[in-house]
Amino acid sequence: MSDTEDTVLKTSAEKQQSAPGDHVATENASAIKPPHNLDSKFGWLVVFGSFFSLMLSIGNSATYGVYLQEYKLVEFPNASSSFLSWIGTLQLVMMSFFGIGVGVLCEHVDTRILSAFGAIVSGLALIIASFCNSPWKLLLTQGILFGFGASFLYVTGLTLPPQWFAKYRAFATSIAIAGSGIGGLWLSFATHAMITNISWKWALRITGLIIIGVCGPISLLMKTRVKPAKRKKIMDISVLRDKRFLVLFGALPGASSFYISFFFMPSYSVIVLGKSDQWGSNIASIMNGASIAGRVLMGLVGDRIGALNTLCITTLLSFLSILILWLPFKTAGTLVAAAVIFGFFSGAIVSLIPVVTANLFGAKRLPSVMGLLMIGYVVGNLISSPPAGHMLDTYGHGTDFSILIIYAGVLLAVSFVLELALRVILSRTLLKKL
Repeated sequence: MSDTEDTVLKTSAEKQQSAPGDHVATENASAIKPPHNLDSKFGWLVVFGSFFSLMLSIGNSATYGVYLQEYKLVEFPNASSSFLSWIGTLQLVMMSFFGIGVGVLCEHVDTRILSAFGAIVSGLALIIASFCNSPWKLLLTQGILFGFGASFLYVTGLTLPPQWFAKYRAFATSIAIAGSGIGGLWLSFATHAMITNISWKWALRITGLIIIGVCGPISLLMKTRVKPAKRKKIMDISVLRDKRFLVLFGALPGASSFYISFFFMPSYSVIVLGKSDQWGSNIASIMNGASIAGRVLMGLVGDRIGALNTLCITTLLSFLSILILWLPFKTAGTLVAAAVIFGFFSGAIVSLIPVVTANLFGAKRLPSVMGLLMIGYVVGNLISSPPAGHMLDTYGHGTDFSILIIYAGVLLAVSFVLELALRVILSRTLLKKL
């Protein structure tokens, strides 16, 4: 072989190896050849399937506040608010907790089967919950069982889109995750209408049937692009020795604290500003709408300047909107401004983390690495809203939200510092795309 030919082959191999998130050249020879190319048309079908998977898993969890109001005021008036709120909290916690195992399964089992299984289990969980007559039974069904089933939809919907894209990775992932925000919007209105006109039990049954009827067929699109190389170990934990992973993991609990503002800003408008319940609902809608826009638009920015750079910017502006706008001012105008700015930038945090993970560790390892990162989400769900609510009751006596707002801002500030540390570990060049 001539020197020229040898140089051409080496250059080609280097280009393959440096493809973002793919690492084709470094994988074991037993890896199966990808059935489709990056940025292919089929990839957008996967995004379409992920959009609906996240809409009816995370998006459905966002509607629990509507059920909570019905349970507390009508169905179970003697039950404690704390116990009833744990039903919705456990949906999110279980999605992240079981997501650890689902991430591992994604590397060993057909993701289409996993997605279909999640659709059936989560749908049946709500249908079974509709026949429950006590809060603890709802805790087991609407809370834990639904969270278990939804974890399959959640993890596949979160990890598959980044595998199919290189040039438009952040944008495609943001569109998929925007499904959760859109689901939170229309499902909240639909759930309220169903509870008002036909009962909460039928609201659960109809929602369960929708999940099975939509996510079941959609699962045919939930296909992985590449299969990882065969290995003896069921779970690859080598990433735990990687300082990049450890820093990113440390940032997740703080990043998950954005739920505090989503949960408590509407009630703040009623309790502190004296606005109507409808006004509080409007604040929630404003935040969700801004969140949808932020996920898509900041996804485009992420593809231009780098996902990690964009993540640092969105986290910074998220906690500044809380501490500079929400905390010191008690006016309707500044609250709306804080809701728009916080909703826009915090929504992007959710969609950028999988992209950063794929860029750091490769698309082939994304399901298992995201599975491990789910532990950080579990911690984040546990240290965010429940302690914040306790602080509000204990130190704010239910009416002074100052300690709650400071707590939310500090958690996001800690997350920003760790994201910035990760950025410095990778490169100290300010304008480098990362």
